[in-house]
Amino acid sequence: MISVPVKQPPISPQNDGRESIRDHAIEITHLRKLFKDFVAVDDLTFTVERGEIFGLLGPNGSGKTTTINMISGLSQPTSGTVNVLGYDINHEPRTVHRILGSMPQETALYEELTAWHNMAFHADLYGVPPREQQSRITKLLELVQLQDRSKSRVGTFSGGMKRRLAFARALLHDPQLIYMDEPTLGIDVQSRRALWDYTLDLKKQGKTVLLTTNYLEEANELCDRLAIIDHGKLMALDTPAQLKKRYGDTAIDLETADPLSPQTVDKLRALPGVTALAQQGTSLMLTVSGEQSVTGDVLNLIATETKLKTISQHDPSLNEVFLGLTGKALRD
Repeated sequence: MISVPVKQPPISPQNDGRESIRDHAIEITHLRKLFKDFVAVDDLTFTVERGEIFGLLGPNGSGKTTTINMISGLSQPTSGTVNVLGYDINHEPRTVHRILGSMPQETALYEELTAWHNMAFHADLYGVPPREQQSRITKLLELVQLQDRSKSRVGTFSGGMKRRLAFARALLHDPQLIYMDEPTLGIDVQSRRALWDYTLDLKKQGKTVLLTTNYLEEANELCDRLAIIDHGKLMALDTPAQLKKRYGDTAIDLETADPLSPQTVDKLRALPGVTALAQQGTSLMLTVSGEQSVTGDVLNLIATETKLKTISQHDPSLNEVFLGLTGKALRD
């Protein structure tokens, strides 16, 4: 884990220090984006707190990329506001560009250049002072375990190595907010684990990470909170654990001493929150929706007829929550 101060390009006096005024790293209020007759983003309002890893999830065509483009200043909202570290993206996009670290899905590295020269080129673009560039680049290449390949052309790198270099590049100017778009797409398990560890280290440094990913296990592993959007609207926002508790289905498997009568099975099926029930001999399988808790009622009904031998519960997954909120239809 490293944190090396880097002098930023001067900020105008009227803006100086406003990053410290707001508690939020990102504040989005009634954000809307209209393309002709198509509403890509529809009245989005949410905040990203400083120092958290925040996941923005959604299927293809959900408005996720459009939202990110507006946060990054690449697209102007039709209406609504976006503040990044206290700066209004509509009025101060250049300032936001200087203080935001970005790891896009496309690595956008110069493959004919070495890893070192890629970093040096982008250090100039980010305004890293020349006297600090060498030590900064050295430490970042060490961080992503590419110091031994610093003189190798990027075109000879594996996909995982390129993603690690892109991660290092995003940290060159020591940004307080880093946006990562599908950071582990198409790379091996070892590189994915390494990037996860690097990301968690950013949180330990107090930095804020905005993450988009289609790997829900990645979102579950890394994110403090998740926003799920679809058709331009915010469908849910909470911690992964609370989303699974609120929207996921819990499976309960029971083994009884004797098969239950049809009458008792019907009573179990009628309990509030029970969405599915199947009995095979002495095995009973129930599915319970959302935050419903029916275990006590289930046990009481079973006790009126036979003895319970075993019971086990399987918590819902983030995949189930995501599909439940956004549907299972394929998206282009």
